[in-house]
Amino acid sequence: MRELFHEELGRVTAALVDMTRLASSAMTRATTALLDADLQLAESVIAADPEIDAMREQIDNLSVDLLARQQPVATDLRMVVTSMRMSADLERMGDLARHVAQVARLRYPNSAVPAEFRATILQMGQAAERIVTKAGSIIAARDVDGARQIERDDDEMDALHRDLYSRLESGTWDHGTEMAVDMTLLGRYYERFADHAVSIARRVIYLVTGEYDDAEYSHEDDEDHVGSGA
Repeated sequence: MRELFHEELGRVTAALVDMTRLASSAMTRATTALLDADLQLAESVIAADPEIDAMREQIDNLSVDLLARQQPVATDLRMVVTSMRMSADLERMGDLARHVAQVARLRYPNSAVPAEFRATILQMGQAAERIVTKAGSIIAARDVDGARQIERDDDEMDALHRDLYSRLESGTWDHGTEMAVDMTLLGRYYERFADHAVSIARRVIYLVTGEYDDAEYSHEDDEDHVGSGA
């Protein structure tokens, strides 16, 4: 019975890693669609989002089933409960990639990104891809040191976000209100994407050590969907 339980826990872990790959692909493709004004690519990101949602539902259903049938304790209980929280983070990361793609679709055939901001958005997309790839690795390996590194990696995204905002507020903006709103939202989407990876990293640390970081974000649910009606 315990062998079967751990096999099913392995399935949960594998599904979480698969979700990180889907979220990474979604954000990478959304960034390309945004910068290249590629409508077909943007549509493909939006159309693929339900796959990530379905994986969260699969993980949560399996986790609830494990709780009901196996009544796990200690580390096993932390693994089941934490997996459900991580699947929620990953689903939101997929949503944020979809929001980026929706901005690309909304502004087609034009680009939502002015020429002087393209390098910053590209860097934010690359940082997002790196951080979610690392999230997949730390989930698979339960790597506490790697999890702590993700918090440091997030500093790069925060710096890019601050730079974007400071340039928007510099008084030299001449691209109109609509594009300013787009850029403000895009910066927020990328920043929140990375924040969810940090949240996953903290959950991995809790899973392994049993110690929970009180700095965990408590307001993720509301903020991720600001301006997402594109």
